[in-house]
Amino acid sequence: MSLLAEWNLLAVDEAIPPVLACCGSRAFAERIVAARPYAELDELLRKADEVWWSLGEADWLESFACHPRIGESRANGPRQFSAWSQEEQSKAKAATTAVLDVIADKNREYESRHGFIYIVCASGRSADELLGILERRIGNSTAAEIQEAAEQQRQITNLRLRKWLML
Repeated sequence: MSLLAEWNLLAVDEAIPPVLACCGSRAFAERIVAARPYAELDELLRKADEVWWSLGEADWLESFACHPRIGESRANGPRQFSAWSQEEQSKAKAATTAVLDVIADKNREYESRHGFIYIVCASGRSADELLGILERRIGNSTAAEIQEAAEQQRQITNLRLRKWLML
């Protein structure tokens, strides 16, 4: 039996934690679990996109808050969330101390301007790439940036759903 098929059969309280590890929004996890069963991963991913875009800003911010800042390793979410964050940022962590210091400064500037941490799908991206994206996005309006961050979180969630179910 596939992991997806096994998960489809779990009680709600057992089915929510793995979804929270993929996306830190409780409303997202509850709606994904409530819509079970899923016949295949692609069906789950389609539902994940639909649910994500139906959520409100508060739910998105809850998910964003689970992430570590780019260049940091400690996430506020579940242990698996932290492990995936470290893996996704592994290429960026190979940067020089000088680049990581600039990213740290820009992270603080971004948070001060927008009120939430810089969210980017970091998987496979270097620190220089992530810094360039961060510098470009700092100047966005907060309204535009919340939409951009939400899209980045959607990508991260889909990546993590794939990782989880391909274990």
